Amino acid sequence: MTRILLFGATGDTGRKVLDQALDRGLHVRAAERDFPADFRSHEQLEKRNGNLLTGGLDELMDDVECVVSAVGLPRDPQTLLRPPPLYTEGAVNLIEGMRKARVKRLVVISAAFADPDATVPTWFRAATRPLDRIFRQMGEMERILRVSQDIDWTAVRPGWLLNRPHTGEFSVSTEDMPAGTLRTRRADLAHFMLDCALEDRHVRETPFITRKENASLETPPALLEEFWPF
Repeated sequence: MTRILLFGATGDTGRKVLDQALDRGLHVRAAERDFPADFRSHEQLEKRNGNLLTGGLDELMDDVECVVSAVGLPRDPQTLLRPPPLYTEGAVNLIEGMRKARVKRLVVISAAFADPDATVPTWFRAATRPLDRIFRQMGEMERILRVSQDIDWTAVRPGWLLNRPHTGEFSVSTEDMPAGTLRTRRADLAHFMLDCALEDRHVRETPFITRKENASLETPPALLEEFWPF
């Protein structure tokens, strides 16, 4: 039975990865600083305490075949102004732990918008400017991964994330945002990440994944309402 180590299992995307992994019959070791009291239980789910920013992650990796990171940062003003180094120091700690544990496969979430050359509407770049520090940190994470030639990494670049049902229908490109698309369903992102992890797809690549959605979900008002509800 394939065993994966999952960081970020309590987050919006991480829960999708967890649910789909268990549905595929995988054994999941979820690592979090703290788990909610009502967090799901499953015979193939193992919960362990772990923190990407503290190091010593090799202790979580015994009998693990691949590592998946679905961590994310909140969008409160303090975090946007001074985001903790979750992606950069987290990547360094992950790689160090994997080397010690002799685990080679790693799949992480980056963002299409971490690539300054990605084809993105001008209005979107302007509206999401407060996220620039986080996007730059994701770009730095990708640079850390690129020089880690002994790790079989994949940094997945989703578009603007959307909470909608799983379709399994999405576009993937290693060059740029697929033409005419902007959004990525979290459940489809989870699907793609697991495919990459289990089937060794896009090793040492940064694939974009998006899906064409209804026009009403790709407008400035929709972005403002979903990104800045407060």
